[in-house]
Amino acid sequence: MDAIYKSAINRDVPPARPGEVSPLALGKKLVVSPPVVLAPMAGVTNYPFRAVCRRFGAGLYVSEMITARPLVEGNEKTLKIADFGEGEEPRSLQLYGVDPYYVGEAVRRLVGEGRVDHIDMNFGCPVRKVTSKGGGAAIPAKPRLLAGIVRAAVRAAGDVPVTIKFRIGIDDRVITHLDAGRVGQEEGVVAVALHARTAAQLYDGQARWDAITELKSSLRIPVLGNGDIWEAEDALRMLRQTGCDGVVVGRGCLGRPWLFRDLADVMSGREPQDPPTLGEVAGVIREHAALLCAWLGEGTAMRSFRRHSTWYTKGFRGSAAIRQRAMNLSTLAELDALLDSLDPTEKFPPSAMRVTRGKSAGTQTVSLPHGYLEQRDDATPPEAEDAFSGG
Repeated sequence: MDAIYKSAINRDVPPARPGEVSPLALGKKLVVSPPVVLAPMAGVTNYPFRAVCRRFGAGLYVSEMITARPLVEGNEKTLKIADFGEGEEPRSLQLYGVDPYYVGEAVRRLVGEGRVDHIDMNFGCPVRKVTSKGGGAAIPAKPRLLAGIVRAAVRAAGDVPVTIKFRIGIDDRVITHLDAGRVGQEEGVVAVALHARTAAQLYDGQARWDAITELKSSLRIPVLGNGDIWEAEDALRMLRQTGCDGVVVGRGCLGRPWLFRDLADVMSGREPQDPPTLGEVAGVIREHAALLCAWLGEGTAMRSFRRHSTWYTKGFRGSAAIRQRAMNLSTLAELDALLDSLDPTEKFPPSAMRVTRGKSAGTQTVSLPHGYLEQRDDATPPEAEDAFSGG
């Protein structure tokens, strides 16, 4: 990698030297090599995006989150989100649920119909409409409720491996990650993933990698770390600093699916390649948009793709004007015209290597049901399972 790009790397932690990283075994049948997982992101990690990322490197590419109850009830939107592309494997799906009954029935349907090779359970969603009803990141504050949900999923899954993902806690006063990890281990999940922020932090500030270290030291099962992996070297630092067994990549790959190629390189002991030129980025944009149009239809796809266009071009010369044009795209032809107007020889700007993409809405006071924390041992499912999916 050119020195100009190395200069963009965060030097608060000494750089890790490239070296081979061990594969991650999830149960008896699923091995993830390199141990890299795409984080589920609402409206983002559909099949077209997963396909583009997968082309750059191996790993585990998880679907958008779906909700258990509407899946059981046959909700059309939920079933579409739960779809995988032809030949896509392994098929990894993230499931959200607050009631052990519906979670168990949803998993039985997914496994019985042969739809999945891996199920990840979401217990980290910080969205107000979810936590205010006792769901998402609020669930680990009630370990018995968490245990009931996880137990239902694991029992219904049979040989299909189940993992769970959660945050450090609700806020700095209600820390739950150690309890959540213990519950997951006791109930039979094959691994846990920690987004090293509280729900109150949302996506703000630096992820607290020390919490990943703490969780790893407390469990016998694999632990994956999530938070602030913007470059491949960040993943190596996380692995070596925390002792975790794998990494989960979210916002760092938005508009930069070649990050998975870089991760595969450094985890195999190779130096990462230079980022693509603007012309090469344009080629990826065209591929992604065409896949999305084939998946959703041109009108819906191009509206959805507008934000991807801004992520792909962020940091390049004139990116503000590009973003303005991108937000009005409605056809593939209009996208082609925009891309044809760009300089294909322009190099990827070093200043954009660590630019935040995606959610960055500051912090929040987490909204919970009245008296929610007064009965932490209550296992009663909350009324939080609206018919929404995707996160």
